[in-house]
Amino acid sequence: MVNKYRTHSCGELRITDVNNEVRLAGFVQTIRNLGKMVFIDLRDEKGITQIVISEETACEMKDIAKECTLTVLGTVVERTSKNDKILTGDIEIVAKEITVLGKCRNALPFEINVEGQNVREDLRLEYRFLDLRNETIHKNILLRSKILKDFRTAMDELEFTEIQTPILANSSPEGARDFLVPSRLHPGEFYALPQAPQQFKQLLMVSGFNKYYQIAPCFRDEDPRADRSPGEFYQLDFETSFTTQEDVFNIIETVLPKVFKENTNWKVDEGPFIRIPYKEAMEKYGSDKPDLRNPLIISDLTDIFEGTEFNAFKNKTVKAICTENMEDKPRKFFDNMSAYAVDELEAKGLAWVKVDSEYNLNGGISKFIDDDRKAKLFERMNIKPGSAIYFVADEYDKAVKIAGAIRIKLGNELDLLEKDVYKFCFIVDFPMYELSDEGTIDFNHNPFSMPQGGLEALETKNPLDIYAYQYDAVCNGYEILSGAVRNHDQDIMIKAFEIAGYTVEDVKGKFGALFNAFSYGTPPHAGAAAGIDRIVMLLAKEDNIREVIAFPKNKKARDLLMNAPSKVFDKQLEEVHIKLDLENIDK
Repeated sequence: MVNKYRTHSCGELRITDVNNEVRLAGFVQTIRNLGKMVFIDLRDEKGITQIVISEETACEMKDIAKECTLTVLGTVVERTSKNDKILTGDIEIVAKEITVLGKCRNALPFEINVEGQNVREDLRLEYRFLDLRNETIHKNILLRSKILKDFRTAMDELEFTEIQTPILANSSPEGARDFLVPSRLHPGEFYALPQAPQQFKQLLMVSGFNKYYQIAPCFRDEDPRADRSPGEFYQLDFETSFTTQEDVFNIIETVLPKVFKENTNWKVDEGPFIRIPYKEAMEKYGSDKPDLRNPLIISDLTDIFEGTEFNAFKNKTVKAICTENMEDKPRKFFDNMSAYAVDELEAKGLAWVKVDSEYNLNGGISKFIDDDRKAKLFERMNIKPGSAIYFVADEYDKAVKIAGAIRIKLGNELDLLEKDVYKFCFIVDFPMYELSDEGTIDFNHNPFSMPQGGLEALETKNPLDIYAYQYDAVCNGYEILSGAVRNHDQDIMIKAFEIAGYTVEDVKGKFGALFNAFSYGTPPHAGAAAGIDRIVMLLAKEDNIREVIAFPKNKKARDLLMNAPSKVFDKQLEEVHIKLDLENIDK
């Protein structure tokens, strides 16, 4: 069937097409009116072609404006003034006939494809259908499509079965607030949108499916940030039966490098990935998602400064980072780093010293470091002349967090990160439990994980000393995958939740299907879920996850295009048996 609007895309004509009659269709990107001749750059998803309109062309220019859509019939000719910045730069189309397909009736809220313009993000999101015409973001969405296909291809090659799981599910404590959906047919009862297909994929293992996966939507009522979309996100979710942690790692080390290599010209780490225990990651990098492109390592100097009379370090955890080749750095650099620590990280301060060519300490807090401590510090950190040392002193958790952020800041400020590479690692041996803000025992990661040591560990160890078979995959400072060997034993499930304060009745009520299923010969199983949005963000080389989502919500979790969330009619509330407490809402 012949397309009546176009015979070719705007980006595919070349010098070999000269003298051919063609028909193109697309958006008007620019108009240059020279009086007797008008030049139009016509754009579609494949590229741009220059259209030439002469006085002889029967064309009403009054209806032609930027971003309207046209179909153009004309002849391909060789350009006299060529443009090597576009694929069609050797040719242009001399128009014989132009038809306006869609008028642009309103003034544009912002220019499309104009470099350097600073458009408010909320305005871009309000007119997202226009924002998506921008070449960069349009390519991001096309890249996302290709990445999804590549993931599916990789999983199919490993003989995984794609299975969809429900969106309307039950509420369960999985680490974030649920989105609740009231039931019309069951007054006073609610569905919950799944935070992840966790229980369903485990049930599929009980059902005898060997390898499951899906590109799954997940819903969590969390605050947005640059690398986290509020409300909803997508993940490559997979689970396998009769498998161990090592088997899952082999799958991840096959799939991730394959998909990354298909979509970048950067160097990509091959498996096996570096494995870093959680505690080691926190000690060396101050983060459980370390960016291994950054060569800086955090040292613990708490023992060296034990008994010090320097008040800032007294009875504190002391962490330190050393950077080399700092001879020429002015005092302002160190002052700016200190201001960053205080203003952005809420640190009490950032102490520092410089090391001269004679290994003397100068500036900052040098007068508070005696010769004995200096010798121990130099030995531990392998200090070289020309270096600078930065100190963080605080309570343990704060010191670790602040030192981790200072490491990132220094790596960026000093341009230390390895270029054009994706570096992967596994974070392993997560604690099974942690202390909540209220001082009670809570799950640290995933409540459905298998504790290392099984039931015996749960019955005999301090809960805070128990590790779980839980793991994250990290790439360039972002957590891109999380998974675990699952708890498949009813007795272990009961005990694990009991330690976290849940009764047997709680477990049966919250996880009834899973609890019941574990009575019917459940195979050992393990799996993981990779964050699609973050992976696309990394491969698109974007810093904001909203740039790789077609219709994202803004920083306040609002959809400005569709005006959501929004109020609904009283009748709709009545149908689902809900009455609003307007007095408290207004407060």
